[in-house]
Amino acid sequence: MGQPGRKQTVDDTGEVNGTTSSTTALTVRTISAAEHLSFVRSQESASFLQTPAWGKVKTEWRSESLGWYDPDDKLVGAGLVLYRQLPKIRRYLAYLPEGPLIDWTGGDIAEWLLPMTDHLKSSGAFAIRIGCPVVARRWYAPTIKAAIADERIGWLSQALPDVSNHDATRLRNRLRELGWRPPNAEEGGFSAGQPRFVFQLPLAGKSEADLLAGMNQLWRRNIKRAAKVGVTVTQGSAEDLPAFHRIYVETAERDGFSPRPLEYFQRMFAALLADDPDRIRLYLTHHEGDLVAATTWVRVGGHAWYTYGASTTAKREVRGSNATQWRMITDALAARATVYDLRGITEGLESDDPHLGLIQFKVGTGGEAVEYVGEWDLPLNPLIYAAFDIYLRHRG
Repeated sequence: MGQPGRKQTVDDTGEVNGTTSSTTALTVRTISAAEHLSFVRSQESASFLQTPAWGKVKTEWRSESLGWYDPDDKLVGAGLVLYRQLPKIRRYLAYLPEGPLIDWTGGDIAEWLLPMTDHLKSSGAFAIRIGCPVVARRWYAPTIKAAIADERIGWLSQALPDVSNHDATRLRNRLRELGWRPPNAEEGGFSAGQPRFVFQLPLAGKSEADLLAGMNQLWRRNIKRAAKVGVTVTQGSAEDLPAFHRIYVETAERDGFSPRPLEYFQRMFAALLADDPDRIRLYLTHHEGDLVAATTWVRVGGHAWYTYGASTTAKREVRGSNATQWRMITDALAARATVYDLRGITEGLESDDPHLGLIQFKVGTGGEAVEYVGEWDLPLNPLIYAAFDIYLRHRG
């Protein structure tokens, strides 16, 4: 029996036209934020970027909650779509960061993506970007350490993974058949969207003692040193965001990235806390009255994330960053999270790679590097898509 799919043609405007096969039983339509949030809560975990609240954070985008319905009109999938309008014309990039929340590997992905494509095209999308949250490969901490020490290995992908997911390979092949492609495939590391490589610390079935024992000697020593010299980590509130932002700007100047404004974090706290009173937390780390580090922590179901971090140049010797991470890890464990996510890493493992220190810091937790199937684009209008790609590159 043939796979459900779509016949595609390109008309004289450059648009991709298609006809969904009759075997695609799912339908897609706009749902309310309440319906969307209810579906998120029914999942074991979901990306916070796929919660309806995230649309309120990203005010420069127009947002929409989508629902997938089976033939019995039961909601079986959901997704947050962010629409970025092209300058001067009413055409949009439709972006579903780290989503949608659908069954990615249980059948033919075309049954889920084709009705979504039809809906988004009718909404004026010239291209669609999705973020497949399916794990493709995992590298455990000892494997990463060995790869860093091996001069023949310059990239994480060159190291033999400890776990490979063949479902991910099949999914990638099917996406290509359907016309999807990875954005900026020639560029490694961080791209315009969400990182394909992240670092995670599994928590399921572990105690605090297990997690501490799994860390390397330097991490354990730094955590003990911070406690010995009187470093304290407390949970703050939205009222403490100006203090966080002050040292966040200092961190941005030191590390060479553009900081987000204070209003962005205030908006993030207001939106996420409206969804769940424990969706996002702020941690403040002090030594002798001085704020030396501050971080934000987000949790959806069994997945907790370290999202933003800041530290002062002064008093780095008191190891406030290690103390902060340890507090967030143990709090994630207490909240019954099954994974603590330290977010993005790049692939470079050579000694002169500017991001190597970040990987080494995260490897010290004893966790694992994870590669997702990641982001894929479907150009509905190839001409506009190409122009938009050029626009983004020049915009930097």
